[in-house]
This record gives sequence, C-alpha cells and structure tokens, in this order.
Amino acid sequence: PRPGERNGVHYNFVEKTKFLRMVQAGEFLEHAEVFGNRYGTAEATVRAELDRGRDLLLEIDWQGARQVRERFPEAVSIFVLPPSASALEQRLRGRGQDSEQIIAGRMAEARSEMSHCGEYEFLVVNDDFDTALDDLACLVRAERLRRGHCELRLASLLAALSGQN
Repeated sequence: PRPGERNGVHYNFVEKTKFLRMVQAGEFLEHAEVFGNRYGTAEATVRAELDRGRDLLLEIDWQGARQVRERFPEAVSIFVLPPSASALEQRLRGRGQDSEQIIAGRMAEARSEMSHCGEYEFLVVNDDFDTALDDLACLVRAERLRRGHCELRLASLLAALSGQN
C-alpha cells in the first residue's frame, strides 16, 4: 500500500503467494505486474456487479485491458491520455513520493503504455479534469443507450408502441 491506502477501501491487498494461487486458479478477470507490484481484478466481483446491472469502470493498464477484451468482447475500452509528456512528468513530481529514478521509469513505462492507445475504442485527454470527467460520463450514457442495453428495460414500452400490447 502507498501512504494513506487502506485494505478493502483503495484495493484488496493480498500476500504474493496468495495472489499467485489466485492467478493459477483463474480467479482474475485480468492481472498484470506493473512497477514490481502485481495487480488483478477479481472476476467473481465483476460478474456479480454486472449481474446487478451496474456499470463498472476498471482502471487498468493495457495488458489488463487486452485480457478483459478477450473475455468480454462487448466491453467498452477508453484510454485516458495526459495532455502532454511534460504535464505527465509534472503530475508524477507533484505526488512527491518518487525518486528521480522512479519518475524516469514511470515516464518510460507511460510512453510504452501510450503506444497501445490504438487498441482502444475511445481516447479521452485528461487536460481539464471536469472536461475529462464529462467525456467519460458521455461515453457511459451513450453505452447505456445502445439498443441491446435498452431492449429489456424498455420491452413493455416497445411492445405498446408497436401495437403488440
């Protein structure tokens, strides 16, 4: 955990051996190692939320996104870009928790990560937070309006309007 992060709030932290057992058991929808840390998204949790009709946003890297798209081809993929490399570097420095070596590594990894943005359906530039948030909200609203998502919810209305009631 980073300073201020709490188990069960920000992430569910598990020991490395347990994490590896979970990978072997196929419990993750996606998993990856990033900067020496392992991250994963529990598939059971995702499926339970989707079964409740909830929208989920997964904040994951390109490796994880690729795994999700393989298992959920209907998933909508959105890549959030910084407005520039210098703005990204400023943001990393502004966190005040990383050495020059760590920042250099994160910048190199970010460039590598951004080289995969062509794999995503949508690109959002996080220049102004409120604008980026609005862009994300618009994408979620548009997805909710797809016919496949609306047909069950609107079944009685559609039947009534088509004279089938």
